[in-house]
Amino acid sequence: MNQNDESVLRGNIRDMIRHVKQKKLNEETQLRDVIRGITAHELESLIIEASVPDVNPTPNKSTGINVLEELLKKIIPVLETDYKSLTTDNSQRESFRAHIINACVNTLTPSKVNTAAGNEDGSVVDDNIEEIDITVGGDEGDDKFIDIRTDAEKSAEEPEEEEDPLDGFGQGIEGDETGRNVAYQSFKKIESSIIDAYELLSNEEDQELFYDYLIANLKLYFNKFEEELAPGVSEPTNQAYDMAQSGVEEAPPEEASPVTLQEYINSL
Repeated sequence: MNQNDESVLRGNIRDMIRHVKQKKLNEETQLRDVIRGITAHELESLIIEASVPDVNPTPNKSTGINVLEELLKKIIPVLETDYKSLTTDNSQRESFRAHIINACVNTLTPSKVNTAAGNEDGSVVDDNIEEIDITVGGDEGDDKFIDIRTDAEKSAEEPEEEEDPLDGFGQGIEGDETGRNVAYQSFKKIESSIIDAYELLSNEEDQELFYDYLIANLKLYFNKFEEELAPGVSEPTNQAYDMAQSGVEEAPPEEASPVTLQEYINSL
């Protein structure tokens, strides 16, 4: 091979190498573009998904349970904070629990039994109509005065002792007064939410489910709060320690001599 042929061959080889390198570079560039496109698309999809409200989990078949679930999200954090603040004695928490549940029952029971009022013939009874008490006296002086005041007006003019709201709240329930007082303040925070949620329901089955599951869930959550306050975790131990501790305890005080755990293990 002469010098010219060798130069041509080397030139061709260089061109081939350059072509292969350029092709590989183009493929890498195309691959990067594809990856960037996929990443941008996925990022756009994530942004779209984030902007759409999450409708999971699937709602329950009962409207009453759905309404109760939303209510529990509002009231359970309030009850948990107040319940866990009662740390002096367990009786305070027991009283708190009993008063809250009793208050819920008393609040919803009138609504359960008085959803409608009327006569058997369908006519409506107006409970707001007040009977007028007309008193006809004797012949002289004040005896001739005819009192046309209603019973409500008479009661309003008579001095009455104001009942302590705490006494009314705890009526029929025994328990620690601190627990009762905290329960009273706590229930005032959630009472309107409970009533508003229940009054959304007009279906009798929804009302029954709401009422039953509310009371059941309150009890279950109070159990959960108590477990979190007193988990009851025992200290880990092993057989060697138990045997050593048992031997020390069983030995009479005057015969017991100081012994380390390691010495006792080595003697076994």
